[in-house]
Amino acid sequence: MAKRSVIPFGPQHPVLPEPLQLKLVMEDEKVVEAIPAIGYVHRGLERLAQEKDYQQVTYLAERVCGICSFIHSLTFCQGIEELMNVTVPDRAKFLRVMWSEMHRMHSHLLWLGLTADAFGFESLFMQGMRTRETILQLMESTAGARIMLGTCTVGGVRRDIESSAFGEINTALDSVARDLDQMAPTILNDYSVRERLVGVGTITAQQAFETGAVGPVAKACGFARDFRTTGYAAYGQLDFKPVTETAGDCFARTQVRFAELYQSVDLIRQCMAKMPAGPIAVPVKGNPDGEIIARTEQPRGEVIYYIKGNGTKNLERLRIRTPTFANIPALLKMLPGCQLTDVPVIILTIDPCISCTER
Repeated sequence: MAKRSVIPFGPQHPVLPEPLQLKLVMEDEKVVEAIPAIGYVHRGLERLAQEKDYQQVTYLAERVCGICSFIHSLTFCQGIEELMNVTVPDRAKFLRVMWSEMHRMHSHLLWLGLTADAFGFESLFMQGMRTRETILQLMESTAGARIMLGTCTVGGVRRDIESSAFGEINTALDSVARDLDQMAPTILNDYSVRERLVGVGTITAQQAFETGAVGPVAKACGFARDFRTTGYAAYGQLDFKPVTETAGDCFARTQVRFAELYQSVDLIRQCMAKMPAGPIAVPVKGNPDGEIIARTEQPRGEVIYYIKGNGTKNLERLRIRTPTFANIPALLKMLPGCQLTDVPVIILTIDPCISCTER
């Protein structure tokens, strides 16, 4: 009988961009159980949201996560707008989709680089980060900032993208598409990539369902779960379908995210082609009263905001359920049976964001 031992993985580890600890129960080199320990970066943001007026919380929500920051502020604004019966102009809805998809792309490209780095493919890491830089520059040229855009506000958006800038955006997207075409053979067919990803960290569709997996983790198991299909913002006026795979392993999750990069390019182009004229925001009067749940699709999956107002400028409660939190139970199903050397790669294929998980 193999001797069991417990090895702590994290909270400090070269592949972890943020602190997460897993206590790995090992039999020789094989993982038989994983026990998570979180709580290293708790920032008290939900409590702070009760001290700021609801307009200020828009920018606080944007700082819940630095990677999908715009979508956090969008989710919060949509909740407040529904609570206060605010009708957002159509142009603002399309602009919101454009910046959301730019964030999805820079998030997926960052994930691609970090995952490649985890199994030692440094050239693929550099290619992913180089392409991501094009997206960051695009956000800076359209919103004035590279990560924290500050453009979403209750009632619309604070900045417009003039039609004269569409040519520059299309040129940048052409460059990104060419880079993706160059990377595709490596990501999808390279021997070393497939050796590290195919058949590793596999979960079944039933396990994904039972653990409540969201985003690419669920899509890689065949579930077409994408909250964008509900048509929030301008997504209802755009043509797209959720990307899915069926293998449920690390490679399937990679395929889903890579395909979503192409999908985001197409969605941004659709937005520019269908962009309506008109205002980008409407005046908002009064204070939120009542409670609401707002949901959107982040790069890692569905995020849920519970917002409770009491008729004053300060919220009574803000509660956030992030996609990484939803995917940790699925991660615990992926790890048993794998080799110790596969643990870093498996963890990164759920694209963990611990700062937004713990807030």
